[in-house]
Amino acid sequence: MSTRENPTIALVTGANKGIGYEVARQLGQAGAVVLLGARNPERGQAAAHALADEGLAVSWLPLDVTDAQAIERAASLIANEHGRLDILVNNAGIAVAEDGSPGKASLDAVRQVFETNFFGALAVTQAMLPLLRRSRAGRIVNVSSSLASLKLNGDPSWEAYDVKLIGYNASKTALNMLTVQLAAELRDSGIVVQSICPGLTATDLNGHAGDRSPAEGAKAPVQAALVGDARSGRFGDAQGGLPW
Repeated sequence: MSTRENPTIALVTGANKGIGYEVARQLGQAGAVVLLGARNPERGQAAAHALADEGLAVSWLPLDVTDAQAIERAASLIANEHGRLDILVNNAGIAVAEDGSPGKASLDAVRQVFETNFFGALAVTQAMLPLLRRSRAGRIVNVSSSLASLKLNGDPSWEAYDVKLIGYNASKTALNMLTVQLAAELRDSGIVVQSICPGLTATDLNGHAGDRSPAEGAKAPVQAALVGDARSGRFGDAQGGLPW
């Protein structure tokens, strides 16, 4: 539990806009000290200042999840300033126009998507694990998608069955594998790892085509980060569990 004397320290990647920004806001409203991870200095600082103006303990942390040196610098800054990390929300993610069905997608686009959505999350997690191990109740929330589900992708009756983006969908499936294997690796550590789908949220990533606001989309990841279901290795959304 976060208190003024012993606040929860949280890092949210890709948090200068969209779901990440709202996750940062809601964690700050819950009393956490939030490190708003963003690679663009102007956007990151502006987002952090806006939340700080709301009275929240939010500050910008320079972090490009595709830059190994930037990740290491971020981990060092957190270690020096806070000594530990209680919550890691791997939110940074991209979608690119050249992605598409397996027969048509640009290979370069697929690699680009994987670099951020999977390799970025893995790299950040590896760098932050020593700090999370110092927490009394560490949490890792991987912001996933129902598009990651192999079962749903194979179900013609599913409402999103026709959304076949081999790069994006497969990158989130790989992210779910990270959740499963990391949960097994950390089973005796007290660190809970979950994949959480925010739902179809209106953000820049999908051209604002979602049926819910970023604030609504942030609720499930925030719930998982703060309390929620303590079962590690879980894949779910605001309504409950999702099929792998």
